[in-house]
Amino acid sequence: MKTLKLVTLVEATTMNAVARIVLEFLRTAKELSGANADFPSIDGSIITFDRSADDDAPNEFVATARASGLVVDVVREQRRFDLSVIPALREGIDARRPDIVITNSVKSHFLFWRSRLNKNYPWVAFHHGYTTTDLKMRVYNRLDRWSLPKSDRVATVCQAFASQLSREMKIPQERIFVQHNAIRPQPKPATHEVNELRRRFGIAEAERVVLSIGRLSKEKAHADLIEAFKTLQVINSDLHCKLLLVGDGPERGSLETAARASGQNDRITFAGQVNDVQPFYAAADVFVLPSLSEGSPNVLLEAMAAEVPIVATAVGGVTEIVADEESALLVPPKNPHTLAAAIDRVLRDSSLAQRLTTVASALVAREHSPEAYARSLISLYQEVIEQRGALSHR
Repeated sequence: MKTLKLVTLVEATTMNAVARIVLEFLRTAKELSGANADFPSIDGSIITFDRSADDDAPNEFVATARASGLVVDVVREQRRFDLSVIPALREGIDARRPDIVITNSVKSHFLFWRSRLNKNYPWVAFHHGYTTTDLKMRVYNRLDRWSLPKSDRVATVCQAFASQLSREMKIPQERIFVQHNAIRPQPKPATHEVNELRRRFGIAEAERVVLSIGRLSKEKAHADLIEAFKTLQVINSDLHCKLLLVGDGPERGSLETAARASGQNDRITFAGQVNDVQPFYAAADVFVLPSLSEGSPNVLLEAMAAEVPIVATAVGGVTEIVADEESALLVPPKNPHTLAAAIDRVLRDSSLAQRLTTVASALVAREHSPEAYARSLISLYQEVIEQRGALSHR
């Protein structure tokens, strides 16, 4: 079968969510091509951006991608949005002569469109959702209004985002492809790793653990979780538990202030950014996702695969992944009291917790495997390439 040449543009210096998704896809696609005669051989490479001029000290993303055997070209930029990189971007892509280009995030979409390379190469723009940390970022996100409609197809991670793109950017629904994220199951950590984690964070043997993992930004609504945790102590005064917040971000300072004001500061721990989250899932009695908006959250899939009962807000793509009372308990956003009541139910009712985890773990294995994800996207890319070819021969 013909080799499929992909060039993927990625905006990452660390192994953030998009970086992990891209590398996992390329890894799985290569595994499938090596094991299945019906799957095309994949020649995948990456172009990324960096403001550092030190070629001898690649950032975490570049180092990780190269260590996995991928070819990575680094385009040097002077600032966050540097149009002067367009000639280098053109040169890098033309040198590869890919069958298709995949862009991720606002800058990559816009620079590829401004370069006019979309006239020469089929293009799929991947929309992973937006963060809205400040006015500058909201203005920056609006650049997608010019670039996304010019792509051959927009791939996004949930139907909720697809509807928003169609409504706000006037992209026809038939040009939007929905693909939820996937998760590769991880081995369960050793008992001593979990015990060490509990010791490090001062979690007593009989204490229950309420866990939340994610970027500490406003749309993740950790302030609501802190308020819910305070309420939890009121509605169940016999409960001995700790709240573990794993991750970092712009809201950390205000969240630490909220934790102190809650009167539960000694029971709330900010663990910061960690590389291996599996021991945290293994130590948790319930995983909570209190967000105001979500696409296809990796942490939700991770918790499902780790067999941790889940309480989440019914927002965005969350309701497309899990069902209330079946694979998770879902509550309205911005409602700390209801969130607290759902957490309390899971901690009180072991049979409920077991039922939720059994259904969720089977669901994520069946519908969110890396193999199914890779096959779905490769099929999309082949379709886009064929359609572009058919148009060019009319």
